[in-house]
Amino acid sequence: MNLSNTTPALPRYCRRKALKHGGWAYFFEPPTWACKQGCPLESEALGGDYAAAVDRVKNVLLPAFDSWRSRGLTDMSPASPAPGTFDWLVWIFKTHQKWKEVDHKTRRLYDQGLALFANHELKDGSRAGSKQISAFTKGFVDAVYAKLLVVERQQADGSTVKYERRRFANAAMTACRRAWFVGQRAHETKVPEINPFSRMGLRSRTPGQPARETPTANWAELVAFRHAAQTLGFCSIATAALLSWEWLQREEHVFGIFEIAHYRPEGRPDSVRILHPKNGEEAWWPLFDESGTALFPELMTELDAIKERHTSGLVFRRDHPHRRSSVSLPWITERKDLRYLRSVVKKIIAAAGLRNELSFTSFRHGGFTEGADSDLTDAELRTAGRHRSRHQLPTYAKRTRKQLIVASKKRRLQRCGMVAFNDQLAPKRT
Repeated sequence: MNLSNTTPALPRYCRRKALKHGGWAYFFEPPTWACKQGCPLESEALGGDYAAAVDRVKNVLLPAFDSWRSRGLTDMSPASPAPGTFDWLVWIFKTHQKWKEVDHKTRRLYDQGLALFANHELKDGSRAGSKQISAFTKGFVDAVYAKLLVVERQQADGSTVKYERRRFANAAMTACRRAWFVGQRAHETKVPEINPFSRMGLRSRTPGQPARETPTANWAELVAFRHAAQTLGFCSIATAALLSWEWLQREEHVFGIFEIAHYRPEGRPDSVRILHPKNGEEAWWPLFDESGTALFPELMTELDAIKERHTSGLVFRRDHPHRRSSVSLPWITERKDLRYLRSVVKKIIAAAGLRNELSFTSFRHGGFTEGADSDLTDAELRTAGRHRSRHQLPTYAKRTRKQLIVASKKRRLQRCGMVAFNDQLAPKRT
């Protein structure tokens, strides 16, 4: 059997299988999670014609699947948006070069936010996305935002409960504002210059509601987490947690971008390349001080061991073999999904007996807080975390008791110094 190794591009949930007597057969297989949730679509054999199989999946099966998943919202979107409508503006945004520059996670949030606004049903029964943007006013946008902010949900006992989805609604307005600015630059004669989504005064939380902080881990909790991870056989996650703590990296970077070639390459054996996908910042972090002493001995020992086993690709891969592949798969999926990793992290946290609210992100915040407790200046923390503004630091470097004690001591020391200085200047009595 002589089959080509070239894999053609296939739509979602479509796979091909080698036949016993040569050739290929194509199949449509909905994901397992969708079948468990009652998806009406079933697995279907598509035959051996590649073009016919792809055509059926793209034009029949996938639209039906998306309709079920979105509860019919995708059916309401027109095939080709009418010029001048909000749907047209979204289309301009998604075909513009600026859309390609947005990172994957933010792009997904933009997708959700733009769809939330566009698919909102108005009083006349039409969609907000079908309206001409020339008729958009600030009052209209504020009214839609107020509707998107509060959601009613029917309970099992028949009662109706209202809840606020402020974060989701705010993200939708942010996406719409960005789309308007991009569209205005691309078609300044068709998109009004005044952006009705700009300066809406969005609040991150309901007035009177206390700020919700990301749970922050301490060093003892990191040690306990790493020990539990190694005991359970997840050594890669144990090393990744220490890396996130030491180098203040987001989990998307640790598991999705950090490659073997970034750590101690030939040209720079004493450095590691740190890339921040959220803001595009890049830096080479030194691994040794002026005397040649390793700055991160524990972390470097574990990374050196990984580099001996793997010569290329992502650093952090799953510790257990996959049923369909002899090669260890990355923790992050092709669709940039980390849900499986997060479920494993929760399993490790439970095994270590740590607080249930902790997550992998807690270790990055713990590293920032450790830096603040170590009297690092704002400039030093910004350099380490590649933040451009000092206003972002309180989100990551939590205010702790030690910081307050140090601040009080410094103020008292300054006060005592001023008193001694004034005593020297005071005239002496004779």
